[in-house]
Parts: sequence; C-alpha cells; structure tokens
Amino acid sequence: MASATDGGGAGDGSGGGNVNLSPLLRTLAKGAAVTLGGIFSITMISSTAITLFTQHKKDKIGSSSSSMKKKNARSCDVCREKGFYICKLCNGNGTIEWSPLYDPLFINPCLCPTCDGHRIQRCLNCLGSGYIQQAKG
Repeated sequence: MASATDGGGAGDGSGGGNVNLSPLLRTLAKGAAVTLGGIFSITMISSTAITLFTQHKKDKIGSSSSSMKKKNARSCDVCREKGFYICKLCNGNGTIEWSPLYDPLFINPCLCPTCDGHRIQRCLNCLGSGYIQQAKG
C-alpha cells in the first residue's frame, strides 16, 4: 500500500489530502446570494414599473369609479350593464354554416367572424363599458 510520502493517489485510501472547504463554500454562497438578490431586485423593479404604467394608462383613458359612471351616465339597456351580449351572427354557437357556392352541396362549419368563437360579442351601444355617456349641453 502506498503512503503519502510515496506520492499515493486519491484512490488508495489515504484520505484525499488537506482540502479546505470553507473558501469554496464561501464563494458558492456569495454567488448564490448575488444571483438571488439580482432576481429579487429585477422582479421588484419590473412589478413596480408595470403597476405605475397601468395606473398611468387608467388615468389617461379616464376610467373612474362605478359611482362616477353612474352619476354622469345612464345604464346601457342593450347589454344590461354587462358590456357583452350573445353573438348575433352565430346565436352563441361559436360557428356558422358557410359554403362558397350559391347552391351548396356541402355546408362547412366555420369559426364565427364576429365573436371569433367566444360566443359573446362586445356591446356596440356602450362599447363594452355598460354605461352610455349622456350628451353635455
């Protein structure tokens, strides 16, 4: 059996030499801390920016609380204040029957072009808000 003075290898059961693990663990811990800190800070910055951007858009569009809408506008009778109603073209099926020929032999079901297969469409009377703005004057 080879000893440490003979130049014995790692596979001969000599214990592997004197390896100091604390600098390696310290370097690994620093790298993990920097990585996790970077991910956390990027997440916080992006979520704050998205929140501020959406708040700015809401203020710019002019959306207000429902009490202000009810105060300055009347409710839409077509959609009953929902903003959507069942598609008029497909009657809520999501598909229409269509054939390119005048006297069709085969009728193909196709995706409804008005609602895109969602079965509801946005109210054209109130533009999806549920309220109709009254004329000022």
